[in-house]
Amino acid sequence: MQLSIEEVKKLDSNSYQIIDIRSEEEVAHGAIKGALNIQAEEIESDERVVHDKKLVIVCSRGKTSVDVAEYLTEKGFDAASLKGGYISWLIDAMKEDEVAERDIKADVEQSIRKKFKKSIWRKFTKAINTYELVKPGDKIAVCISGGKDSMLMAKLFQELKHHNKFDFDVKFLVMDPGYNELNRKKIESNAALLHIPITIFETDIFSVANNTEKNPCYLCAKMRRGALNDMAIENGCNKVALGHHNDDVLETFFLSLMHEGRIHCFSPVTYLDRTDMYQIRPMIYVRERDIRGVVKNYDIPVVHNPCPADGYTQRQYMKDLIKRLEKEMYPGLRKRLFRAIQDSAIDGWSDYTK
Repeated sequence: MQLSIEEVKKLDSNSYQIIDIRSEEEVAHGAIKGALNIQAEEIESDERVVHDKKLVIVCSRGKTSVDVAEYLTEKGFDAASLKGGYISWLIDAMKEDEVAERDIKADVEQSIRKKFKKSIWRKFTKAINTYELVKPGDKIAVCISGGKDSMLMAKLFQELKHHNKFDFDVKFLVMDPGYNELNRKKIESNAALLHIPITIFETDIFSVANNTEKNPCYLCAKMRRGALNDMAIENGCNKVALGHHNDDVLETFFLSLMHEGRIHCFSPVTYLDRTDMYQIRPMIYVRERDIRGVVKNYDIPVVHNPCPADGYTQRQYMKDLIKRLEKEMYPGLRKRLFRAIQDSAIDGWSDYTK
């Protein structure tokens, strides 16, 4: 008796066991999840085999397993061969992955234009239009760290390029400052899932910064910016897009005020005369909570900040302070603060709002 992949899928998962009779070496290169790897001659005596369940026998291509299933049936087992063997299962699994990836990509793109149009898309395009962040002929290096902000920004730029009325180009750059293997795979997997064609370049920034006693955070940030700018230039880009959102704007303003005693914040557009490069920040109107909402909606496993100081920094303190002030004392504080920054004399803000 033979069962197709479709027939096996219809069975109650508690009613059968999959027995993979391939060699250990073959199984090491890939196996069906939950399958028992037992050699054909050992199935009858193996204690893991449940005699009152159907046994689905798997070999490489579904030939040897036919004979094994027939033999086991003669011995009183309820056994069947998987038609096409492991190869057929693998092909089916790949098809399912392709469909899942295609569906998530399409869903994310559609939701950006519909479900998250007001909270994400309109605010993204508002920044681009208000501060003239993208112009005809631009080649923009979209910098991806693997976190929620930069991954969403990359997808927004894809949508912008697809729907925009003038021609510009984008290059999706991922700098690996020394990620562990898991974080590196998360970035690659998410990029494939969302169909973002990334270029990864490696540095030893984490290693250098972690071995520095004085201001490691400052050194890490400076080295990362420098490496990204150099890679953007190498790829022929004239602009670098960074994923700073609305919350980052307010936190930076508070940090500058309280730690440096000055009215200052990064601007929507920064010109770097040394490299003749522009840094642009198209997410400045987008709230962090709304970015989290998109990521959570599609269960995208983003890379969290690998820095050992994450969550214990002055920036985190400012984040918590602003949240507490708005909740307990000053409703609407965020909007008023942001408007004050726009109306101020801080370089790069007021020039575009008059």
